[in-house]
Amino acid sequence: MQLLITGAGGYIGSVLTETCIQKGFKVIALDRYFFGVPFQAQPGLSVLKDDVRTVSEEVFRGVDAVIDLAALSNDPAGDLDPDLTDSINHLGRVRIARLAKACGVSRYILASSCSVYGNTGSQVADENTPPNPLTCYAQANLNAERAVFELADRDFLVTSLRLATVYGLSKRMRFDLVVNLMTLKATQTGKILVFGGGTHFRPLVHVRDVAKAFLTVLEAEPQLVNKQVFNVGSNEQNHKIIGLAYIVREALPFHVEICVDYNDPDKRNYLVNFDKVHKELGFSCNKTIHEGVAEIYNALKQGRIDTSLRTSTVAWYKYLLEADKVLAEVKLNDRLLT
Repeated sequence: MQLLITGAGGYIGSVLTETCIQKGFKVIALDRYFFGVPFQAQPGLSVLKDDVRTVSEEVFRGVDAVIDLAALSNDPAGDLDPDLTDSINHLGRVRIARLAKACGVSRYILASSCSVYGNTGSQVADENTPPNPLTCYAQANLNAERAVFELADRDFLVTSLRLATVYGLSKRMRFDLVVNLMTLKATQTGKILVFGGGTHFRPLVHVRDVAKAFLTVLEAEPQLVNKQVFNVGSNEQNHKIIGLAYIVREALPFHVEICVDYNDPDKRNYLVNFDKVHKELGFSCNKTIHEGVAEIYNALKQGRIDTSLRTSTVAWYKYLLEADKVLAEVKLNDRLLT
């Protein structure tokens, strides 16, 4: 099977791409590669540096399935430039789905987010819960979902996966995700800072379990996944942020101090139910938060993991935007030094 994975160079995409190659799929790995190319050259992998807003339809010829991950990732990054977020995370994905259908691709899987639920209070959200997006990122995900489902028919299967907050080790590492960030700060400083009193809930899922979920949908019977939304995670990994801090502390082999700050502008707070994906597709998570923390800590200890500015999505996007402004000011006739 020939796959096209957009956002293949990202935190999830790099893990998913490697997993698909290992399972014998041929993969076209499409990305802007803002954070670098995380792959080694290998049979079955074609690396394509392009943009979902402009990529040619020729790329879709002979493709059997598209997994659409390309996005300005996470809620804070989406708020940097709402128009840009919508153009990529909403309109760009709709464009990819339309091109895929026009070129005879049979399956399209959208990477969405549980953040579309916004703030559920003490209620548990399932796939039938009305979304309440509180950020540009969440709204763009929801808009993309609704638009791509309109394209679904018996020859073009469309599925949306609403992912819990992801953690774990990746070649394109992110330390702006809560478990990863807590592990990094605890390792570097011996402290974990918890904002807002830590009372907000988040559902968690390991990045390798996310890759497993995409493969589960990819290989499922059409009638089980077409025009369907699935929350991806596990009921056991719904945690308050303060509780999560204690889990991270327990997983580390040294003393960690937990510091609580009661100020936090983030209003997102969602408990999520994951029964549907388990009952209808037989999917379950293999990885635990303890395992995720341990693998990140060991990689940090052994110096096998990048901790530079590139690992913080918002900080890196801000750097690129500022660098682009500076270069635009000093270039002459689109040339810099020559």
